[in-house]
Amino acid sequence: MLAIAALILGAPHDARAFCGFYVGKADEPLVNHASQVVIAHHDDKTVISLMNDYQGEPSDFALVVPVPVVLQKGQVHIGDRELFQKIDAYSSPRLVEYYDPDPCRIMDYEMPMAAAGGMALNREAAPSPAEAKALGVTVEAEYTVGEYDIVILSAKESSGLQTWLQQSGYKIPLGADRALEPYIRSDMKFFVAKVNLTEHNRTGLTYLRPLQFAFESPKFMLPIRLGMINSQGPQDLVVYMLTQNGRVETTNYRTVKLPTGMDIPEYVRTDFGGFYKAMFDEQVKRNDMRAVFTEYVWNMGWCDPCAGPPLSRDELRSLGVFWLDDQPGGATPMYRRPGGGPMIYPQPMTGATPVTLTRLHVRYSADTFPEDLIFQETQDQENFQARYVMHRPWDGSPSACEGAKNYFDDLNKRKAHEAETLADLTGWNLQDVIKKAGLSPESQPKPWWQDIWGS
Repeated sequence: MLAIAALILGAPHDARAFCGFYVGKADEPLVNHASQVVIAHHDDKTVISLMNDYQGEPSDFALVVPVPVVLQKGQVHIGDRELFQKIDAYSSPRLVEYYDPDPCRIMDYEMPMAAAGGMALNREAAPSPAEAKALGVTVEAEYTVGEYDIVILSAKESSGLQTWLQQSGYKIPLGADRALEPYIRSDMKFFVAKVNLTEHNRTGLTYLRPLQFAFESPKFMLPIRLGMINSQGPQDLVVYMLTQNGRVETTNYRTVKLPTGMDIPEYVRTDFGGFYKAMFDEQVKRNDMRAVFTEYVWNMGWCDPCAGPPLSRDELRSLGVFWLDDQPGGATPMYRRPGGGPMIYPQPMTGATPVTLTRLHVRYSADTFPEDLIFQETQDQENFQARYVMHRPWDGSPSACEGAKNYFDDLNKRKAHEAETLADLTGWNLQDVIKKAGLSPESQPKPWWQDIWGS
């Protein structure tokens, strides 16, 4: 399983409103087997939702996540997989389509600007409290939430924690003790979840539901190092950051906005997913797999254009957005004090919804991302989305009017430029792109110097 947080586991155009005829997104996942995390964060309070990208027998599943505090039962909940699908659709990179106007009817036309998962583990009965103590491991809490049995551990030494996990039947990857050591030195705890088969069978579901947990800590981070010890190659992670005001970025890695607003050939519409994957692969390559990419930043109250509808207040609350006002649904039950009582943080509504979504996408390996992801909320509230633009040509005749002749002259140049842009974004062979776009050899972009010196 791709790991997120677990062991063992181009500048945008001017901000103009879009008036596209069609707005769409890929019909297939843009990244296969990517781990997904939703993080709602405000002040020192954080709610993390983990989508388990697990394939296998439920009896073999376990998740170990470093957490900064001991989590009590009231701080752990079962999430809703559909909300991950909705927030993904809302923030997904999008394709916008425009129809060219009739050049014979528009005299002064300006074209609209496009402006953590875990690892499968077998297990046996855990060591007794006395045996655990001898290993320097303390069981801080144990409880069942939904279909998950959960134990919170603390440890004095990584070797002792590794031994405890091995004696409990967890098949620890080689080198786990070295990966555990930094978290133990930081006095972090370990959230261990496994499937309770009886409870899972009662749900009648064929998949594992997301896990959510809430805590209060000054650490605004996501552990990814532990999940790399059993990785067989680079991994993809999509993080949906929900904050009150501004865009979120990483402080210990470069955060780069993806190229956006480019005009691309019409044929991409039938394989937008393939185009986007190739474009992302190329951007990862150009940044040596050492950057975190911003795919979307927007206030959750609206979108323009929309690839999917914004989430409702109730849906945002279910994802842990605890600072929304309490009308009409009352206080969110997600964020609770360790003693069990609800923690309520009312926020009066003025204008837009006080929730900004930042979608971050990272492809990482142990060599290129040696540290966990550390985040900060910025004051930047500028909207951003990874969007790509198609133009449907006018279907009239070049002889219809003087404007039509000029239009078709410009159209050929535009199509050639679109092909060149697509090849540059994706790394695809330009001649192949020209062929797929149905362009003639005469449409190929010429070197810039030919305009000066001729052929």
